[in-house]
Amino acid sequence: MLRSGLAAIVAAPALVLAACGAAPETGSRPAGEHVTIRVPADAPTISAAVSLARPGDLVLVAPGVYHESVRVDTAQITLRGESRDTVVIDGQLRQPNGIVVTAPGVAVENLTVRNNTQNGVLVTGSAAAASGTPGSGGYDAGDEPVRFLKSFLVSHVTATRNGLYGIYAFSAQDGVIEHSYASGSADSGIYVGQCKPCRIVVRDNVAELNAVGYEGTNASGDMYVVRNRLVGNRVGLTMNSDHQEKLLPQERAHVVGNLIAANQQASTPEQADGGWGIGIGIDGGSENEVVRNRVHGNADAGLVITATADIPANGNRIVGNTFTGNGVDVGWTFPTAARGRGNCLRGNELARVVPDQLLAAASCPATDRPTPSGTWASPTAPRGIPFTEVAAPVAQPQLPSADGATTVPAVPALPDVGAIPLPPTSLFADLAVVRDLPS
Repeated sequence: MLRSGLAAIVAAPALVLAACGAAPETGSRPAGEHVTIRVPADAPTISAAVSLARPGDLVLVAPGVYHESVRVDTAQITLRGESRDTVVIDGQLRQPNGIVVTAPGVAVENLTVRNNTQNGVLVTGSAAAASGTPGSGGYDAGDEPVRFLKSFLVSHVTATRNGLYGIYAFSAQDGVIEHSYASGSADSGIYVGQCKPCRIVVRDNVAELNAVGYEGTNASGDMYVVRNRLVGNRVGLTMNSDHQEKLLPQERAHVVGNLIAANQQASTPEQADGGWGIGIGIDGGSENEVVRNRVHGNADAGLVITATADIPANGNRIVGNTFTGNGVDVGWTFPTAARGRGNCLRGNELARVVPDQLLAAASCPATDRPTPSGTWASPTAPRGIPFTEVAAPVAQPQLPSADGATTVPAVPALPDVGAIPLPPTSLFADLAVVRDLPS
């Protein structure tokens, strides 16, 4: 039974005590009964409300600007804003994270997180990530054993002007990031790292005006990036292997039905490695499928496959995509000895590939022979701007009306990639600042 607001307080005196600073009493509410805790009516801050919540409860936040960092360490609670654009957790550039989720089955919905020095929303099973300092490509957990947070949902969240990642799932499995907006991230708007198998779905999001729209580092196995708008970043999407994180190498992700375009926006933060003008980059990743994406107007390259210093990129399949207006549509380049084998192309709309013999030498089904390699002239990237100066988002859609807490499944339903079509150039344009694509 779900009760809200005043009724919950009248019947559960522990909530009143906690709001006044006293510890809640165990057993003050019948087992299995769920309540709605309203901010600020029932608790003065979001953090205070979360500390009162039990599994199955809803923390419902009224419009306002909240200067706090919220840590959710109780399983199966829902943190939801009443209004996505006007419930704002603002870090004032004084705190690392807006929201940190360290418990399973938590839903974060319908609010905005901004002005944090590191992340807007962080979902993690790693104690080092929850309290540590990021490196250049993510979090270095050192000798910490891999521990996954299992089951999460981030839905209808706006993450803007954060110093590292907008929405970040690290050492987490069995989750969904959906219907969200990420901009102004000095690294990646949406980042998934260190999971194998991930069983994570990133769907129906807009990422723009970031250094990178989406990044998946050592994110492998049942990893789905589908139907997203990754437009107007410096780099649209990357899948890569990185020694700084565990569970090498990155492999077996599905990138399907995305619009990945115009990723050479000057008014964006600059990532440390200086990437610019690239739609899709696969760096030391293997056995990934890139299917029916529209990749348009990326000044350097639509899709690049390369290798890290010691990790090859093997067995990637590029099938049924439309590449138009890119500097190079598909370029495969291996400047190190880790050359890569078995990468292949089939059924793509293409104008220019590098090396020239790529279509003949790398058709699907692939052979195990080494992947050919070439080079091309890349445009010079302009200097970036501070993440604090990125353009403000336009109004974003509200979470559909919901009664009570959200039940987050233990394992999300994974998409049928065969049913996802090539997207139109107008995909989610009404939700974006960068709306006009180059012809």
